[in-house]
This record gives sequence, structure tokens and C-alpha cells, in this order.
Amino acid sequence: METNSTANHLNEKPGFHIWWRLLRPHTLTASFIPVFVGTMLAILDGHFQPLVFLAMLLASMLIQAATNMFNEYYDFVRGLDNEQSVGIGGTIVRDGIKPKVVKQLAFTFFAVAVLLGVYICLFSSWWIALIGVICMLIGYLYTGGPLPIAYTPFGELFSGFLMGTVIIGVSYFIQSMTMTWEVVFISIPIAILIGCILLANNIRDLDGDKENGRKTLAILLGRNRAIFLLSSLMLVSYCLTASFIFTGLLPIYSAISLLSILKARKAIRQFLANTTNVGMIPAMVAVAKTNTMYGGLIGVSLLIQIVFPL
Repeated sequence: METNSTANHLNEKPGFHIWWRLLRPHTLTASFIPVFVGTMLAILDGHFQPLVFLAMLLASMLIQAATNMFNEYYDFVRGLDNEQSVGIGGTIVRDGIKPKVVKQLAFTFFAVAVLLGVYICLFSSWWIALIGVICMLIGYLYTGGPLPIAYTPFGELFSGFLMGTVIIGVSYFIQSMTMTWEVVFISIPIAILIGCILLANNIRDLDGDKENGRKTLAILLGRNRAIFLLSSLMLVSYCLTASFIFTGLLPIYSAISLLSILKARKAIRQFLANTTNVGMIPAMVAVAKTNTMYGGLIGVSLLIQIVFPL
């Protein structure tokens, strides 16, 4: 009965939905958005290769999905997940998918990403291969290896920097074959918001992670301070965006990205109003949607600037 209750709270369904949930699709915008923004910046500077863009987009999403699978596999192996665990894909502990299958699928995704990476390198630089290998290695070590990154206070830093700044930078570089400080600066708010997705996840899982010996940033700070940090980081992202618009680093159209403040505000209010794992799920989802809305609107604003330059 408890297992069914958990599944109902998570809106879990059988069949194809099991495999779809394994990908943790609500998190995949954290890889889509940076590729989208980096590519829009390249187009704004007069560079665009559609097939390279599609290859980069698919490779990034495959690496993130594989990281999610390794997360589920190693959390199960280490005994962190069970039938009552909230906020996981649940394919192993609730749907009966063999752990070996999840692990093999993750490596298969990595293999396809490598092939796509080779294609990207043929049209850009083989230095991209090194960056790709580092990203995949960190994706594996996030929950794999002797000292998983997810068990330390540095998860938010790694996820934000790699999936935000690095992916935006690479997406821009493979189109333009150059790199600018402007691209790096523009990537910072998105990197912060991506880090916030993980921080929100760790706030929700604080009690369970603490019992299992993790030392996440949320655990070290405590619930209230972690929520304050989350709200502060979001505020910093919006202040940076406003300054970029004011100085001309971003076009005036990018002001539409500030509409996502409403979703960020909702997320913080939900965290403050709920203390249970299930109760905090909408808050965590709202943080992920904040990144999606913000990054999507930034990308759209760049596209508008391309079509209707000021």
C-alpha cells in the first residue's frame, strides 16, 4: 500500500513511462537550454551549422540522461534508494528493472554521445573530444567511484559550471571556432540556475541524505540557510541579467527573461511552506522550470535580436 501511495504521489505509470521516467526528463532542459543559448549567440555573430547544433544537442542530453542513470544505479547499489524513496526514477526499486540493465543503458548512451562527439570534432576541433571525455568522466563520478561528487558540497559547483558555462561555451565554439569573454559572462546566470536545480534537489532530500552519510551543501548549511542560499543565488542571476542588459551585453529583448522571476518566487514560497519530501517535489520542479523559462527566454530574445536587430 505504501509503495502504491508513493507511486501515486509521483504520478508513476507502467509501460513506456518507466523508461521515460528513467531519463528524468524534467531535468533534461538543463542540457538543452545551454546548447540553445550558446548556439543563438553564435548565430548572432554570423555562424551556424544546423547538423553540428543537432549533434551537440543530442550528445549533451544523452550525457545528462546517462548521468541520471548512473545516479539511480549507484544509489541503489549503496542502499540509498528503496521502494519508498521519493524523487527518483524508481525503475530499479519500484519497477523491477535490473540494475545491470540501467548501468548498461547508461554506457550505451555514453557510446552514442562519443560517436556524436567525433562528428562534432570533424567540423570543429579535436580539443572538443577532451572536453567531452572530461564531462562524461565527471558525469560518471557524480555518483560512481570511491568518493562520489554527489556526496560532497561541490555537486552544485560541478553541475553549474559544466552544464552551464562549459556547454554554452562549447556550443558557441563549435559554430564560430572562437571564444569570447562575453559568452562566458552571459553563461554565468544560467550556470547558477542549473546549480540551483541540484541545490533544490538536495534540500528536498536533506534528511535522507544526512542519514546515509552524505555531506551535501544543503546538509552543511541546514534547511533554512540552504533555502536562503537558493533564493540568493536566483536573485544574483537576475541582477546579473539586468546589468548585462543595461551594459549592452544582452539585447533589450532579453528583459523578457525576467518574467521567470515569478516561477522562482513560487519555488521559494513552496520550499518555505513544505517540509516533507513529497510536499517539496513541486518546489523542486518549479526551480527546474525557472531555469527552463529563463534560459528559453534568453535564447528567444537572442533570436529576436537576430531577426529584428536594434
